[in-house]
Amino acid sequence: MQIDPKVLKKDEEIAYKLRSLYRRFGYSQYTMSKFEEYSLYAKNKDFLISDAIISFTDTHGRLMALKPDVTLSIVNNSQDAAGHVQKMYYDENVYRLPKGAHSFKEIKQTGLECIGDITCLEVCEVIMLALRSLESISDEYIFEISHVGLLEALLDEAALPHKAEKRVLSCIISKNTGELEQIFEELNLCEEKKARLEVFFRNFQSFAEALEAFGKVCTGEESAKALSEFETVLNFISSTSFAKHTKVNFSLTNNMNYYSGIAFRGYISGVPTGILSGGQYDNLMRKMGRKARAVGFAVYLDALKRLGGDDREYDVDIILLAGDDIAVAIRAAETLSFDNTSVRICSEIPQDITYRQVLSIAGKGAK
Repeated sequence: MQIDPKVLKKDEEIAYKLRSLYRRFGYSQYTMSKFEEYSLYAKNKDFLISDAIISFTDTHGRLMALKPDVTLSIVNNSQDAAGHVQKMYYDENVYRLPKGAHSFKEIKQTGLECIGDITCLEVCEVIMLALRSLESISDEYIFEISHVGLLEALLDEAALPHKAEKRVLSCIISKNTGELEQIFEELNLCEEKKARLEVFFRNFQSFAEALEAFGKVCTGEESAKALSEFETVLNFISSTSFAKHTKVNFSLTNNMNYYSGIAFRGYISGVPTGILSGGQYDNLMRKMGRKARAVGFAVYLDALKRLGGDDREYDVDIILLAGDDIAVAIRAAETLSFDNTSVRICSEIPQDITYRQVLSIAGKGAK
């Protein structure tokens, strides 16, 4: 039996492509229960997109939750193994309260996680798969990338008061240069410290320009180390056809409590929100008592429904008017529909659907 591609919704078609892509690169499918103990999410609410969680008490008296996130569940159900890297992909539903919404939503997402003794090799592979994921969805896409460790190191080297540091970080995320200047004035910062912070607000035209700018301000050991990692990743992307779709942007860095190293987000034309996000989350692993490192991303398939759904010209290709012989009518419909042509058997032409052609049974066949 042939599979008619026309019956797949846009998000279903893309999910199939992505699963095939990840499997090609040696990732194994990870399946999980819809439920996890509520305490897992309660302890890590800062990591979640929304801290609203659907909870219930199971038959054993445990407080459970419909999973609002896949990454936490994977980390919770995997184990550290020295010298080993686990490569997993998933296609799961999560249950969240979207920003600005007043009711929970079941959201389908596909993605992958790489957990273990992670090196630049695994990080670059995950970035490549994120870029290929965007490319498989649309030719018009943008991939934004940053390095949380680089941001954290330069903030530390600026040695700002805690409240001021939080304000600066908020300015970076919102690209608020006006408030940044106000902070500079309030703290009477020297030019060297200003330069360390202003670099995050630059709109770089190339990777080379970004690396040169950061090279001038990364004078400390930690910032130099982070810059070296960032440079390795940017050089890798430069060697691919994806470079023209990629830009450095530190405004996407919004959770330094969990993320470390590379962070990224993907956009496609026609969808106003990011459809892909990910990065390294070693800090989350430490918070959950794990020694391993981790990197991964998720594609939010629900956002892709905005790309359009059924574009068929007709509800059905053929209306087949059956005669008195039921077997003949059904055999004729089977023959006509063999190449994924849609056929509707009727006694008379329906008034509530559109169709391309009408055939009727005459004698032993259709005409």
